[in-house]
Amino acid sequence: MIKVGIVGAGGYAGATLINILLRHPEVEIIWLMSEEAHKGKKINELYPHLNGQIDLACQTLDDLDKNLNSIDLVFLALPHGIAINYVPKIIDAGKKVVDLGADYRFSDNAIFKKWYGIEHTTKKYLDQAVFGLPELYRAEIKKTKLVGNPGCYPTASILGTAPLVKHGLIELDSIIIDAKSGVSGAGRGTSQKTHYCERNEGIEAYAVTTHRHMGEVEFQLSKVAGKDLAVTFVPHLTPMTRGILATIYAKAKKPTDGKQLTALYKDFYKGEPFVRILEGITPNTKYVSGTNFCDISVQYNEATGKIIVLSTIDNLVKGAAGQAVQNMNLICGFPETTGLKQITFYP
Repeated sequence: MIKVGIVGAGGYAGATLINILLRHPEVEIIWLMSEEAHKGKKINELYPHLNGQIDLACQTLDDLDKNLNSIDLVFLALPHGIAINYVPKIIDAGKKVVDLGADYRFSDNAIFKKWYGIEHTTKKYLDQAVFGLPELYRAEIKKTKLVGNPGCYPTASILGTAPLVKHGLIELDSIIIDAKSGVSGAGRGTSQKTHYCERNEGIEAYAVTTHRHMGEVEFQLSKVAGKDLAVTFVPHLTPMTRGILATIYAKAKKPTDGKQLTALYKDFYKGEPFVRILEGITPNTKYVSGTNFCDISVQYNEATGKIIVLSTIDNLVKGAAGQAVQNMNLICGFPETTGLKQITFYP
C-alpha cells in the first residue's frame, strides 16, 4: 500500500485520478491540493459525484512542505511552468512524481523552450525524467522516480504512427495528423470557446500550425525514427464531452495492403494491455470512453498510396489520469493494469 497526494485535484484530470485511485487496491489518497479558491473546500463539494466516496478537503501548494513526509508519490496536474518549482523538492525528499503537465515531457531544454516559451530551470531533474508512454518506454519508466506523463493528443498520435515510423514504411515528410478532441480537454475553466452556445453543434480547428502538442509528437516520433522529422498536426474542438480521434495520413514508401499493415500493428503492440488493434471495425470514441484503452485501425488507399490510421482514446484517461496511474503502477512495482481494467459504459 502506498500513500499518494494529488496536486491539481480540482481539475478534470485530478478528479479522474481520484475516480481511478479510489478503486485501486494498493493506494490511499491522503491529501489533495488545488487552487487558492478551493482552499478548505471538500472535494465532494467541487465534485458532488464523489459524495460518500471521499471527503478530503483541498489544501494549496503552500501546504506541500508539511505533507511531504507522509506520502510516497505525488501526482502533479498543473499548467505548464509550475511543476518545475516543486519537482526538485519532492524528488529530493525521496518521493516519486508523475507529472501530468508538460514540464518534464522533453529531455531537450531548447525544444521545451521553443514550444513553451520558458527556460527549464531544473535540467538535473529533466535529465532524470522519462516520457511516460509505457508502450515505448516501459523499461525506462520502471527505473525512474520522475515521469513526464504524455499529453492527450500526443498519446493517440504517437501510438497510431510509431509502428509506421519504426519500420520505415512511410515518407517521414508526409505525416498529417487530423485530431479531434472533446471539450473536457480544454479544462474545467470557462471561456468563450467552451461556452455551450459557442461549442454546441459546431466543430472548429484551432492553433492550426502552432499547437504545443505538435512539438511533443515530433520530438517522440523523431526518437522512434532515429532522425528529425516534422508533422502537420491540426487539432479540432468538437461538441462532445470526452474522447480523441486522431486520423493519421502518410505516404507509403511502397505498395502494401490493409491486412499486412494490421498484422504489423498487432505484432508491434503484442502483449500491450491497453492497445487494441481493430479489424473490420472503425474506432469510435464511445468504445474507449472512460477507459484506458487506445483503439487503432489501419488501412491502405491503393489509388493514392496513402496509409490511413485511426487512433482513439479517452482524453482524460489514457490521455491523462489513466496513463498516469499506469505509470505509477510501473514505478511502484504493481501489476500494470491494477485499477485500470474498467470497460466503457455503452451506449
